[in-house]
Amino acid sequence: MLRNWMKSLLVATLGLFFVSLSIPALANDHEGAEKLDPAKLIMEHIQDAHDFHFFTLQKKDGSEFHATLPLPVIIYSNTKGLSVFSSSQFHHGHASYNGYRLEKGKIHAEDPNEQIIDLSITKNVLQMLIALTMLVVLMIGIANKYKRGEGVQSAPRGWQNAVEPVITFVRDEVAKPNLAGKYQKYLPYLLTVFFFILINNLFGLLPGSANVTGNIAFTVVLGVISFFVILLSTNKHFWGHIFWYPGVPMIVRFLIMLPVELLGVFTKPFALIVRLFANMVAGHIIILSFVALIFIFGSMNAIAGWGFSPLSVLFAVFIYLIEIMVAFIQAFIFTNLTAVFIGQAFEGGHEEGHH
Repeated sequence: MLRNWMKSLLVATLGLFFVSLSIPALANDHEGAEKLDPAKLIMEHIQDAHDFHFFTLQKKDGSEFHATLPLPVIIYSNTKGLSVFSSSQFHHGHASYNGYRLEKGKIHAEDPNEQIIDLSITKNVLQMLIALTMLVVLMIGIANKYKRGEGVQSAPRGWQNAVEPVITFVRDEVAKPNLAGKYQKYLPYLLTVFFFILINNLFGLLPGSANVTGNIAFTVVLGVISFFVILLSTNKHFWGHIFWYPGVPMIVRFLIMLPVELLGVFTKPFALIVRLFANMVAGHIIILSFVALIFIFGSMNAIAGWGFSPLSVLFAVFIYLIEIMVAFIQAFIFTNLTAVFIGQAFEGGHEEGHH
């Protein structure tokens, strides 16, 4: 299995290298038509959209060919009701359709009195649903193998062999040290969070895919869910340490200690949200910055563009390999911090768990 993984990684690396060699030539073709804006290019890549955009080629007649996968647009309006059509009708923001227009990735009604609710399937939503489906199918298949006795009385095989050590790691290194005797209660949630973040992190590294975990809305939902799990795990000892401090003067207790402790309740999920979002966005920005340097040098001089291409691609591939490791690390950190915060919520729960 490791050998096949290394072969696939080598093929992907070489493919990225040879494809990137042609980027300076493409940059020269666009030099006269449009000035390159690296910041705009990077932001368009990491933001959500109503289609999957893979690449754009300029034809000899001056028109552009966009290799895209349009997604369904679902809009509910207070005047028109429900409208469903393809995002290709917007022609990448150059045209309006049915009284709606697409500006900077957002759909707006041309009538200022019309109020709309955008229920469209964007690329982040679609990719998240695909990742969720794959995760459910994979885990149900592994669970069925255990029910049949595979991996119990015999050695695990296939995906079962790959997933079982990860489950054991989360149980022994995350759940048990932080939750003690109550780890079995929270282990299903911790495993779900870990694998869901991991598979979305890995999907985001595929060329042309969406960076779901680099979307603040995605991390906010995960952080809010963990926030409620933490609150539902609290007990009287937890709230007692927030509202009552024996031996502390009354003024200090209510003017300093109480606001700080209450703020700490909300900063824990905030740390989960920002940490995952910032780390997953940063990696994509760095990779795209190295690729954009090829365009920048190519627009100045063709020789400079071709000469810098190998160096830029090597740096991009290096960061890409690091991002694979970061995908696992960030899934682990989010899960581990969630377990730590839950353990702190039932303060004194370790002793209770042992009893």
